[in-house]
Parts: sequence; C-alpha cells; structure tokens
Amino acid sequence: MHATAFLRAIAQTELGAVVIIYGNERALKQSVIDAIRSKFNEDDGDSVTSFPGRDVEFKTIHDELLTISMWSDIRVVVVEEATDFITKNRPALEKLFQRPPKKSLLILDAKSWPKNTKLAKAVTKIGLAVECSALTGNELVQWIRTYASETYRKKISRQNALLLIELVGENLGLLEQELAKLTSFVGEKSEIDDEDVRALVGGWRAEKTWAMTNAARDNNLAEALCCLDKLLIAGEAPQRILGGISFVFRKLAETTELSRSGQPLNNMLKQAGVFPRDVQPAAKYLRRIGRSQAEQIYKQLLQADLDMKGGSRLPERTQLERLIIRLSQKT
Repeated sequence: MHATAFLRAIAQTELGAVVIIYGNERALKQSVIDAIRSKFNEDDGDSVTSFPGRDVEFKTIHDELLTISMWSDIRVVVVEEATDFITKNRPALEKLFQRPPKKSLLILDAKSWPKNTKLAKAVTKIGLAVECSALTGNELVQWIRTYASETYRKKISRQNALLLIELVGENLGLLEQELAKLTSFVGEKSEIDDEDVRALVGGWRAEKTWAMTNAARDNNLAEALCCLDKLLIAGEAPQRILGGISFVFRKLAETTELSRSGQPLNNMLKQAGVFPRDVQPAAKYLRRIGRSQAEQIYKQLLQADLDMKGGSRLPERTQLERLIIRLSQKT
C-alpha cells in the first residue's frame, strides 16, 4: 500500500502489530507516523517511544513492546532508520512476529522492503507494509491539492500545483514548506493562485523566466533574448531555463492537438491549462504562427531537451537562443 492511500484510509485501517514504512520520501514517512499517533490520540507521552536503529539493541525494543503504557491502551515503538537493525536482528524479528505483543505497535523505518522474504511474509499476516516512495505526475499534483486542502483549508488548482512543482521540484518536504509559506502569504484568501506562487516561490528568476517566455510568445525576440542573458549571468541553470520554456509552450502544443475537435480556440487553451490572463495572448500567438508551425512545438521542445542532455555540441546558451528564435518567429 502506498502512503497516500494509507493516509486516506487510516481511520478504517486495522494496523495490526507492526507497520513497515519503506522508501526514500522522509516527509511521507513522517506523515504516516503522525497519522498513526493521531489514530490512537497519542502525542509525545510515554506511550510513544522512538529509537535510532543504528544504535538500539533488539532486547531494548522487545522490552519496550512488552511494557504496558500507563496512559494509553497501546504502546507505539518507532525504530528510525531501521535497515541495519532489521538486517542484524532478522531471526529475532521473525520469532517476535510469530507471537507479537497484543497491546503494542512496532513501526520500522526501512530503506527498502523486498516482499519475497520470510520476514515480509510474516508481516503481511500481522501488520502492514506502507510504501513511502516519491510521487510523480498526476499523483504528485493530487497530493499537493489534497495536502493544501486538508492541512490548511486552501484550494490550489491543478495548474498552480504544476507551477509549484516546476519551481520547487518534486521533493515532498520542500513542497510542504512552500505550501506552509504560501498559506501565511495569502492570509484569509481561500485559494492559492498563480500570482501567489510566482511572487512567493519563484522570486526574481521565475519572474524573469515568465518575462522571457511571454516575450518569445509575443514576437518580441530582443526582449526574450535579453531576459535569457540576464538569467544566465545570474547563474540560473540552463536546464531550469529550458524547463520554464517547456512549461509554457507544452500547453500551447497541447492546445494545438485539442483544437482538432473544432471547438473555440480560447476554450481549448483553458482546457490545456493556460492561465486565464494568458489566454488571449496565447490565442494570438497560435494564430500568428499557424497550425503547421504550432504542430512542431512538441518536436522542438523534445529536440532541445535531447540536445541539452548531450545530443548537441553547441554551447547551452546557443541551444537556448536557437529554441527561443524557433518558437518565437513564424517561419
């Protein structure tokens, strides 16, 4: 079970005697532990105890599991970074899981959890294994929207969640931090919009990237190249600049594909995720360059990505300049 599914269903989920949390997303692991504590109405009292897996002995964990809590019906024992602990004490854990303590819950934090081991098979009979791996694509977008809603009672659209990912990356811990800051930034507003994300998260470099893509879209090539120059001088990574260009122009390429249905262009731009304030300029751009050239946008972005990853010997600046010129001007 992935952590996202676990967190949605924890109120109805029987945890058993042991929960294995595995994967490389620390933020998800902490969310799982916090949710388990909340399920049992536990804070940092004597009924919840954490141990560092590299140092703790199995006897210490075993004794802790057998200790009755004075303040709760169940004792929760967490072994942090438990990969070495599991490897060292595998036979003892297998024996423990045959007859686990009835009023204790053991949480083991592992890097990985092969499902074909004797220990893993034992866990399936008495507990759960919760995968805390990285989220990507639509799963990550949905996580952002759900987290903002459930944690802060704030709405964030799919497109603004994608914008946040573009600026911050896919690390859940960093995304949590930015959502916390955005919540404070917007105050009483019920929704986090693109202006909020750009102003607080993006900073100067993001604003300059939007100015560059807008200038390219509006056929102001001199301004677009000037913005590119300033970004490179400021130390912005060429790959991130390409990411910003792709973020904007992929939507225009998608619009071109959607427009085959014959619906109004403005409707297709909105469906592709173009921000409302950019719909009219984007429509003007597509009409200016024409369908034939618009159908090449995907190909141009893909080729630029391949070239940036070693497919071209040209300097990265030259590659970006060439892409901006191709996207901006009608051929």
